[in-house]
Amino acid sequence: MTFKVYTKTGDKGETGLYGGTRISKASSRVESYGNIDELNAFIGVAKSYVTDSRVLEQLKKIQFDLFTVGSEAATPIDKLFLANGKARLPLVISEKEIEELENWIDAFEEELEPLQYFILPGGGKAATHFHVARTVCRRAERSMVFLNESEEVRPELIKYLNRLSDYLFVLSRYISKIENEPEEYWNPNDRISK
Repeated sequence: MTFKVYTKTGDKGETGLYGGTRISKASSRVESYGNIDELNAFIGVAKSYVTDSRVLEQLKKIQFDLFTVGSEAATPIDKLFLANGKARLPLVISEKEIEELENWIDAFEEELEPLQYFILPGGGKAATHFHVARTVCRRAERSMVFLNESEEVRPELIKYLNRLSDYLFVLSRYISKIENEPEEYWNPNDRISK
């Protein structure tokens, strides 16, 4: 079976959610899963500059998990289960995925110098792209929090995005280190004067 890329069902500014509900493309729900999609794409760009096999495996898993987050973000909480009680979605984010991110963060941090100052985004092509992905992840998290103010969202989704932004920050530092790219710091005592 093949699917056409265009369906024409969104030509009037609406889209369909899992469960069949039609909503405006300007809604906070569409904004939230749109930001997750954008984040996934930015991670894909950053990943294209990575050669470390351990990092590539982690990023592949993260991109998979972001599709899981996005599919749940596109599903109103009252539609997560079918009338027969069966889950509508085959997968949802759980504490397991959040703990996985924490373990990866801890492993990278063991190889890094402790932070003493804020880091300026940079450190080579891969690291810089991960810094951009981190900021997009923070936006995705904020949009999910905003959605949760009007429609209930499972807390694991917000927690996952929060932890993922931490992971992307630590990953950018790790990538800088293994590529011998120096980190630049924001130290208020080193103010550049003209």
